[in-house]
Amino acid sequence: MNQSKTAKQLLEDFLTEARKQAGDVEPIRVLRCNAFRVKDANVLVRVAADTGKFFFGLNYINAEEVANLDNAYIAFVCGSVDNTIILPMQLFVQQLPQISHDRNGEYKIVIKKNLDLALRGRNNTIPLKEYQNGWRDLSAESATPKSQRSTAEESFHAVLQGRLLEVGNLRGLMTYCPNKAKKFNSKPLGELAKLEKCPELQFANHESLRNIDVIWFRQAGKQFYPERAFEVELSTGIWSGVGRLASLREYNTRLYIVSHEPKKFQQVMESQPEMAERFKNVEPEEVGEIYAAETRLEELRNKVGI
Repeated sequence: MNQSKTAKQLLEDFLTEARKQAGDVEPIRVLRCNAFRVKDANVLVRVAADTGKFFFGLNYINAEEVANLDNAYIAFVCGSVDNTIILPMQLFVQQLPQISHDRNGEYKIVIKKNLDLALRGRNNTIPLKEYQNGWRDLSAESATPKSQRSTAEESFHAVLQGRLLEVGNLRGLMTYCPNKAKKFNSKPLGELAKLEKCPELQFANHESLRNIDVIWFRQAGKQFYPERAFEVELSTGIWSGVGRLASLREYNTRLYIVSHEPKKFQQVMESQPEMAERFKNVEPEEVGEIYAAETRLEELRNKVGI
């Protein structure tokens, strides 16, 4: 059996066992990784064949996306579903700075035969044995009341807003978003945005303007000029986002729809030919790539001092 078939079978074995333990399992479709809702938990699944050690690849972007979900876990299937490590995602993310990765943010995760997680440095490990086959954590009721839980779409929406705010900040622009309380990496978006209130513009309807998901402004004295504006559309359709962005039609602003639906975007643009050249559809994964590249560049600049 080749490696790809082994990985596929291990994933299927995990899902079968998860259904047996928790009953309710479905993919988190808004995320483009092996992430699943298992009862009240959200789980990122990684699998590896038994080669004496267990080698897993994990991109930081995917880990961050799942870590921002409610009740998030990561599961490492180590050669067999009977040898599955299930631990809270936040706990795992805390260890990532001690794990080797390449320039693209791809972590090389090694779990030894004794289920110790290998870290940087000789004989530097963390035991994971206590998390072996922790199915009870996935099948338990969430401690968060249902009224306070966010859907995967709501959480991912905030992640994309947070990433866009961070990129705008790194580029030295004044950033704004309307969703102050939503969190990205445990920080309210209101703390990430440089502007508490949306500037009023002479030629834009302020009610529409202040509800745009993210805006980057260039400041000159007391004046603010909108450089780029973004609407994240994961489930509400393209039309509403285009309508809000169209409030900036009188400005030389680059307008973006962030969505997984380029065909629907194109259909909307065909009905708005006078605005089509102003708009661009961007995949959520591309936002992640830009965010990862710019944050890594900032880290390198700080390290080298150039």
